[in-house]
Amino acid sequence: MNLSQRKIQLIYGTIAALCFTPILSPAIALVIGIVLSMAGLKLKNTPLKTSFILQASIVLMGFGMNLKEVIETSQTAFVETAVSVICVMSLGIVLGKILKLDSNVSLLIASGTAICGGSAIAAVSNVLNPKKYQISFSLAVIFTLNALALFIFPKIGHYFHLSQSTFGHWAAIAIHDTSSVVGAGAIYGEKALKIATTVKLVRALWIIPVSIIISFSQKKQGNSKAQLPYFIFIFVAAILITYLVPSGQNTYEHLSWIGKKGMILALFFIGTDISIKETKEAGWKSFLLGILLWISIASGSLLILINQ
Repeated sequence: MNLSQRKIQLIYGTIAALCFTPILSPAIALVIGIVLSMAGLKLKNTPLKTSFILQASIVLMGFGMNLKEVIETSQTAFVETAVSVICVMSLGIVLGKILKLDSNVSLLIASGTAICGGSAIAAVSNVLNPKKYQISFSLAVIFTLNALALFIFPKIGHYFHLSQSTFGHWAAIAIHDTSSVVGAGAIYGEKALKIATTVKLVRALWIIPVSIIISFSQKKQGNSKAQLPYFIFIFVAAILITYLVPSGQNTYEHLSWIGKKGMILALFFIGTDISIKETKEAGWKSFLLGILLWISIASGSLLILINQ
């Protein structure tokens, strides 16, 4: 499709604006970006850098985290999330080697499954500096399974007659993105929603140690492109500011909202960098890894919670 750069800029500007409205979800924004790329509608000399948008968005989302709630739920949620994160990350690395996947893809999918979907992939990608198709394909895997979880989990919960508390913990541990965790919890019940949200908050904080550990491991392996995720420390500072200066709550809510919408914008730009050739390089094994990890954490955590 041959269009002038001026018209392409108009298209990109319109979609970028829509990213800050309820119309576009993260998954839809990513798909639109991929469609534009496949159609050959590339924006040249863009002043926006996707990595900066990702980092800034993660930092801003820190203003939406309530440190007090994290501390209050940490006695039980910390152990649950720690075990799940360690198990999924370890299993992801092992399965990635068995399937002979690129180590970057394995780490991205494992991080997205273990911690908090697209946000974790965004944070880890800034440490690994993977190829853009590796990021987009990892996001596609996570978003697909995340969407399924929103509909499947409440049905499974009712089938096994799970209590509100048990379902809340299960959803927070086994569903990827916060949006679907909240959605599934809301469908199941008010108590399930509250528990799922707070436990998910604790799980999301694992972005910090995981990103730092991966960064140092890459340095030890001689990966000169690996970067220490300095923005993670700003992310922590944002969380602390909301706790230490509670008077700015209205401002924090606005900053958190910008961060969430900025993440959607970043996913759109990531999608525009995808090509059919690069997608084929990722292969079906990436999807298989995501499915295996998801089934493992969902079934394993459910069995443990039921038998507690």
